Order: sequence, then C-alpha cells, then structure tokens
Amino acid sequence: MVVTLTGSNDFARTHELQARVSAFVAEHGDFAVERFDGEEASMERMREGLQSLPFLTPKKLVILREPGKQKAFAEDAAAILEDTADTTDVIIVEPKLDKRLSYYKTLKKSTEFLEFIELDAGGLAKWALDYCKGLGGEISQADARALTDRVGGSQQMLKNELDKLIAYEPHITKQAIERLTDRLPQSTVFELLDAAFSGKTERAMALYAEQRALKVEPQAIIAMVAWQLHILVVVKAGATRPADEIAKSAKLNPFVVRKSQGLVRSLSLNRLRDMVADLLSLDRRLKRSSIDADDAVQLFLLNVSL
Repeated sequence: MVVTLTGSNDFARTHELQARVSAFVAEHGDFAVERFDGEEASMERMREGLQSLPFLTPKKLVILREPGKQKAFAEDAAAILEDTADTTDVIIVEPKLDKRLSYYKTLKKSTEFLEFIELDAGGLAKWALDYCKGLGGEISQADARALTDRVGGSQQMLKNELDKLIAYEPHITKQAIERLTDRLPQSTVFELLDAAFSGKTERAMALYAEQRALKVEPQAIIAMVAWQLHILVVVKAGATRPADEIAKSAKLNPFVVRKSQGLVRSLSLNRLRDMVADLLSLDRRLKRSSIDADDAVQLFLLNVSL
C-alpha cells in the first residue's frame, strides 16, 4: 500500500497521517515505523528504506515527508515505488505539488492519492458540528458559523477554541463564544470594511472603536485594511474564476477568497483602486505630518461608506 497525502489543509492532512500511523502501530508496534525527511535524507537512503525488509515484524511502514525535494527521487519516483518491498506500506506527505510535473502525475496514478483542501465557511461550520458531537458537545449551525467568522478559517484554531468551549460547557452558546474567544483582528477588519461598503456607518465606527479598545493602534488597522483591500482587488480582478483557482494563483487562503467574493460583487475595480490610493495617501500623511491618527482613519472609513 502506497498513500499520498497532499493539499493545503494542514490540519486535515496531519489528522489523516496520525490516524493511519496509530492504526499501523497498534498492530505492528513502534519499531515497525521508519521516517525520512526529503530535506535531509538522500534519494538512495529513502530507496533503501523502501526496499529493505522489516525487522522482527511481518510488515513495516515508511513515512516519506516531502521526498520530492530530492530531485532524483521526484524524477525516478515511478521506478522507486515499483521496487518497494511487498512487506512495506508507504505514506508520502507532500503538502504542495505542482500539477504540471510528472512527479504529481506519478503519485496521482500509482498511489492512493488523498488531497486535503481548506474548508470554506460552510464546510468549517459543518465540521464544527461533527467535532462537537464526537466529544459529546453541541453547537447550533448559526453559532458554528458565528464562531468561524470570529476566529478565522484555520481548522486548527477552530478545534482549539471548540475544545475550550466544550470544557467550559458542552452546550456551546453564542454568549459563551463571545465571552471565551478572541475575535481575530483580520476578521474584524473584514467586517469593518463590509459595514463601511454597505453604508453602515455606525457599525463601522463601533468595530473601529472595538479594535482601539483592544489596543490595536491606528497604523496597525491601516496595515490590515491595506491587506484586505489587496485581497479584494485580487478577487475582483479574478472575475468569475473559481475561488480555489484564485487562491492558488494569488497564494491566498480559499476561505478568505470565498468571503471576499461576496464583498466585491457591489464594488467596481475603479472604486477599489481609489480606496487603495486614498489609503496610501493617508498612510503618507500620518508618517510625514502631525495629524490625529484616529480622526484620520475614521474619516477614511466614513468616506468609504458614502
């Protein structure tokens, strides 16, 4: 058996690896597992590990982490895997694979190929429901979505927060979420811009005040707004291209791209360019002259909401 684990979802990919290794160890023991890192082990050493017979056990498991970093291994992967001993199971971990290369095609064709992609907001919420249920907890669909919006699109971060909430009270409520979790600053900036773009001035000002109460400086808010505007421009330029395709090309989180797609529908590219120019001008004025940073940033947000 040869398995390839790939994809940008580190949490799901690592979970699958741990589950498979644990199942193998439970049957054959710790000494039946060999690990090689493509950054350190040579192609010859990895080939030797795949072809050698297990010691004092009927089977062994070889884990190759990014073996493709050894050019010789990637180029001769088909033959190397073909020569693997029948008594050896193999797990190849390649977080990032270039689909244009023959190495990718070899792994896709010759192994059990499992790709783990980042979950969108709906997928994260569903996963949160299942995870809570598995631990004997409970959370509503609406509160699961609220939690993902609050802590961001990292599945590992979401797991950590759910563990904490379930330990506090198995039935997770909106009140517990607001009391026990911290809002991710970038997520708040997204909401802040969403409120401003929607003409919800009071909401935008309240979100700005919330950030300041958390001791986030105006310059830091400008930096986060700049990054969010960069994402919006990229997504807008992507037009009707799928979120995953835009995310891969721009090296962005698919979760962030999907959220941004809804925001840019009512915005023209010219308006986004104007906002970028205005923010750049604001940043320059703050660095070159003595103006009140809070007043300047809030004025920028007010102009956006007009």
